[in-house]
Amino acid sequence: MESTTDHRVFEELLKPLLDPAYGLACSMTRNSADAEDVVQEAAMRAFRAFDTFEPGTNFKAWFYRILTNCCYARHRTSKRRPETVDLDDADELYLYRQTKAVGLHDRTNDPAALLMQRISTERVSQAISMLPEEYQAVAMLYFLEDYSYQEIAAMLDIPVGTVRSRLHRGRRMLQKALWSIAEEAGIVTELRNVQATA
Repeated sequence: MESTTDHRVFEELLKPLLDPAYGLACSMTRNSADAEDVVQEAAMRAFRAFDTFEPGTNFKAWFYRILTNCCYARHRTSKRRPETVDLDDADELYLYRQTKAVGLHDRTNDPAALLMQRISTERVSQAISMLPEEYQAVAMLYFLEDYSYQEIAAMLDIPVGTVRSRLHRGRRMLQKALWSIAEEAGIVTELRNVQATA
């Protein structure tokens, strides 16, 4: 049976994490109602397992591990699975080749930056959700939440080397996903037309 002190300590540790946890859950689920459900579920699971948390260790990492597991579980049972990106044909220079093919290299020294300026955070989140599951959380935490390799490793309970490897491979797939989203949103056509009239 939990003591009142344990309950109070848990609430004090959890409260400052709720807003950023909701933001991460929104990025991972791409649905505000699902994100609220996931955060509530993670909070309940964390409270039930609070006796396993070691005082003095990183509560945020511990809670985010529970949160990402809840997001994965919801994703697995969801019927709205997004199309994932195939790693096999996503090479290091994918975005370079695509921007060159539409003539953006004639206009700027950094065509990828030109493209990224037009892509909203919401669309980046959408692109990340197209990655295979094991790459999604690492990419969300790194690209959208600005956590370090070490923090991500602690949150996901994986070695730092695995974080590096997943980010390296995830970047390749993300180039392909971002290009696909930019085409679908008309950004590529818009940039090509600007180039044509410049």
